[in-house]
Amino acid sequence: MTAYQRDLEKIDRDLESLEQPVGTEQTVRRVCRLYQRAALTARLDEFAAAEAALAEGFAKVGPWADLCLVKANLAMKFHRLGEAKRALGMAPGLAKSFPGRVVLADIDMQEGRYKQAREACEAMIAEDRTWDNLARLAYWESKFGEMTEAERIYLEAEDELTAKEMRGYTWVELQLGLLDLRAGRYQDAEEHYRRAGAAYTGYWLVDDHMAELLGTVGKYEEAIRLYERVLEETPRPELQQAFGELYVAMGEPRAAEVWFDRALEGFLKASDNGGVHYYHHLVDFYSDVRQDAPRAVEWALKDCELRTNYATQAALGWALFRNGRFRKAEEMMDQALASGVRDAHLFAKAATVKAAAGQAVAFDALSRRAFALNPHHDGFHVHRA
Repeated sequence: MTAYQRDLEKIDRDLESLEQPVGTEQTVRRVCRLYQRAALTARLDEFAAAEAALAEGFAKVGPWADLCLVKANLAMKFHRLGEAKRALGMAPGLAKSFPGRVVLADIDMQEGRYKQAREACEAMIAEDRTWDNLARLAYWESKFGEMTEAERIYLEAEDELTAKEMRGYTWVELQLGLLDLRAGRYQDAEEHYRRAGAAYTGYWLVDDHMAELLGTVGKYEEAIRLYERVLEETPRPELQQAFGELYVAMGEPRAAEVWFDRALEGFLKASDNGGVHYYHHLVDFYSDVRQDAPRAVEWALKDCELRTNYATQAALGWALFRNGRFRKAEEMMDQALASGVRDAHLFAKAATVKAAAGQAVAFDALSRRAFALNPHHDGFHVHRA
């Protein structure tokens, strides 16, 4: 049995004993365990079950702090930022607690308050130098700072982990692998992914990252086997889209269409049921997978209404470019670039928009910046919103 399976089995044993919860403590514990299981598997049906149990818990015991915190974290998983803020306000003092401040820092990041997000991370590290607080700062550095600094902080986060926290170690190793992947250092990325897989065996998220790497370097058959395994465990539409894009990279568009059909159905179904986190994926889908520029712009505007940050601004800029509205596209890309984000794909798309707007000098400068960050940025990669 893998480590991943053992953790699921342990959660399931707890849930069996809590099938008919008695009293506040058992009710809260059942909700927390359902959420933990959903967070581990990332299955949308399990998140729905956790959300249903959460609603039952509120009806039964009221706005207990632990329930409110689960509600806030669950809302953040699906980019429902307003709901997360309201959840933190339901329990007295929760927003000022350490876990509440973590959520608020994430909200700052999602809403484009990058300086405040960093300051919050630094303040929490000063109070409690835990691996997860360090990892949040490392993530910030990976977006706005230097990759070497992000790597240094991730490695420091690993040093704070205990032997019992192998899932945390695996997550940090995946982030280090992503840094290398995005810089075109594929062998280094593979080493991190293999360490991640050895530390926490059987975890679908490791296979997901490894499949992307294998697809990037052209090891398609191995990537296919991993994607098939991942999708059996976690049939999320964004993974189905990634599998379809792998087939496109292989020169097999007919096989790709099957997975694109499934992905689009999943995106639309989830969005209709409150899954606003898929707005961003729909923008990407209609911009690049099945080009439908008006729909791409429509979903991009919806996403920007929920949260305005470099990612939503760039996505809207790219959708506008696909729609032939080059000046407006340039304006949105300029806003995304003004964030200070250092990302090869952002620079490459912004360069294309600049070229369409007749800005040859800016096109050249941005193209050079994209190439400097990752000489292979135009190859197969997974859209991770």
